[in-house]
Amino acid sequence: LVLAGGAEALSHSPLVLRRAAVEWLAALNAARSLLGKAREMFNLRPGFFKPVIGLERGLTDPIVDLNMGQTAEILAHLFHVSRHDADAYAVESHHRLANAQQQGWLADEVTPAFARDGRMFEADDGVRPDSSIEKLATLKPAFEPPWGKVTAGNSSQITDGASWVILASEAATKKHGLTPKAEIIDSEWAALDPSIMGLGPVLCSTALLKRRQLTLSDVEVWELNEAFAAQVLACLAAWQDEDFCRRTLGLDGAAGAIDRSRLNVDGGAIALGHPVGTSGNRIVLHLVNALKRLGRKRGIATECIGGGQGGAMLIETV
Repeated sequence: LVLAGGAEALSHSPLVLRRAAVEWLAALNAARSLLGKAREMFNLRPGFFKPVIGLERGLTDPIVDLNMGQTAEILAHLFHVSRHDADAYAVESHHRLANAQQQGWLADEVTPAFARDGRMFEADDGVRPDSSIEKLATLKPAFEPPWGKVTAGNSSQITDGASWVILASEAATKKHGLTPKAEIIDSEWAALDPSIMGLGPVLCSTALLKRRQLTLSDVEVWELNEAFAAQVLACLAAWQDEDFCRRTLGLDGAAGAIDRSRLNVDGGAIALGHPVGTSGNRIVLHLVNALKRLGRKRGIATECIGGGQGGAMLIETV
């Protein structure tokens, strides 16, 4: 038996000292004499203590020097994702999650949390049931003004969270009398240029499907993590792009289209939030529950990973 999961507290991301300040402090500590320390004090500059936001640094790729939102803008440009389409996708995410919450479909996978003042939170409160394309259209581009497609409204929310599942071998289920909900059939990881890391799900999912001799349409439910609406739409477009599929995926032609009714059926990170150390576990958990509820057999959970990676897991209910 294995307890597998992750936790994230993006709201508590630290403020970090600049490299110049770190180097100055190191030199000050290294000075052995009082005179040496006095000399180093003269090298102190006020700008040393202008803090760097840890969250911003953590979400910026050090190799290509792009933050995650900028990589989404690259994908929007490459695959001609419009601002309207990105906003429309975000609205759909909010509406689907609002409906799932109203129907009680998430009750079995959400544990109440308590604030320090005793308030109880029984549901994620980032969802906006009244979201509309008209409202989102008023937001300014967050990363590439003035013409960028990515805004705060069509990006995943910065949130805290934790998610855990129990993994068990067949022998363990028999020994402990456990009834499994689903089986992990296969998984795949992929690497790619960090500047287009959002296409990670396309590379790893395609390799997984090829190995299992499956097509996109053979997958009954997809959980593709919504880092950005433009990123999800770019992934869908990439599978339908014949040149991309031949050149990058090694296919004979376009992979095809994913039925949108099978994709993120109860919304995703745009409405729910994206605590990055938690999301992979969460989408697998929700995929299992969605498959059970819908009476479906096979699903894939997949996500992009900053730094130029993608991960995918093929799940079947039992």
